[in-house]
Amino acid sequence: MNSRWSVVALVGAFAVAGCASDLPATPGPGGTSESAKAKSEFFDPAEFERQLRFRTAKATGLDSQDGTAKPWEQMLEPQLVDTAKYAKPGGGYHLCFSNASVDNPWRQVGFKTMKEEVKLHPEITKFTVLDAEAKDDKQISDIQSLASQGCHALIVSPNTTATLTPAVEAACATGVPVIVFDRGVKTGCPVTFIHPIGGFAFGADGAEFLKEKVQPGGKVLALRILPGVDVLEQRWAAANEIFSGSQVKVVGVEFTNGDAAKTKSIVNEYIQREGKIDGVWMDAGATAVAAVEAFQDAGAAIPPFVGEDQQDFLRMWADEKMTAVAPTYPTYQWRTPVIAALRVLGGKQVPKEWVLPQPKVTQDTLKDFIKQDMPPLHYAMCGCEGMPGYPAPWK
Repeated sequence: MNSRWSVVALVGAFAVAGCASDLPATPGPGGTSESAKAKSEFFDPAEFERQLRFRTAKATGLDSQDGTAKPWEQMLEPQLVDTAKYAKPGGGYHLCFSNASVDNPWRQVGFKTMKEEVKLHPEITKFTVLDAEAKDDKQISDIQSLASQGCHALIVSPNTTATLTPAVEAACATGVPVIVFDRGVKTGCPVTFIHPIGGFAFGADGAEFLKEKVQPGGKVLALRILPGVDVLEQRWAAANEIFSGSQVKVVGVEFTNGDAAKTKSIVNEYIQREGKIDGVWMDAGATAVAAVEAFQDAGAAIPPFVGEDQQDFLRMWADEKMTAVAPTYPTYQWRTPVIAALRVLGGKQVPKEWVLPQPKVTQDTLKDFIKQDMPPLHYAMCGCEGMPGYPAPWK
């Protein structure tokens, strides 16, 4: 599968991140930090254009073209493949899942959603899950273990791409249908690879918003989590491409390590140094509230902001009447692998690459996604509100 979904050099990324957020001694020409000027090695013009085109493409449903399918059942420009050789009519399915981890709120919300999806299908009589705890060697062992447990279909969310590829290939060789989602692998053997549009679309959604809302010459601060993780690198590469073609000035590109206190400190230093920040772009919204609070603590106006679909940010956006947008990497994608597995076991066609819609939260739709009774780090795009038992499993 396409390597754009890999997570590369993650150990090195953490090492670099430990020092990457130091403020530059002086900004680059025009106020743009040096790290914002060069085009990223992760920038792929063809894939960038493909993902931007997908944002407005018409999605089709599994068995209809009328747009009635739910987002997690939709697909963009699918190339369908035959799965008749995997058909096992009659139900009684043993579905297996090798999960990279549940080490952050996004994955926790997604996994809860997946488990509730499994409950909707009585034909699944056993669901075996192994958690790799974000360790490649453990996930390799997990996949090998599942191969001997009588799985009728195997779902894999890889921890990293290149390292997990041989293990996935070995699983495919057993004849069990393999479904990969979220992150990919460098092989075409899985029956389907499921993911939302991608990092370029996410990054572009935020950058285009700031390009529109920030006046020419305005100062934008870009806050990132870690270097070297390709979906995050794609988000910044897309934003950088758009900012480069605008009149806004990117005064800094800083890594926060996803730490709220560090985020506040960085934002405060930039406010003090620049006098005013006119926009904040983020490659993930985990510390968006902390960034907003830094402006409040400094007595500064909250500028246009790019966050994500976590409840704490959406509520602050509404309460503070912010100018904001929230690109998403929808957690509803965790429903789709279960649906795909059942289609494959039923001998029905699935897309070879199952690209899901990737909506954003805007001012016009904000009220639709705020759930006051949900935890602060609950993701609004879970696609779970209509599931039996909601909201208890997600609290």
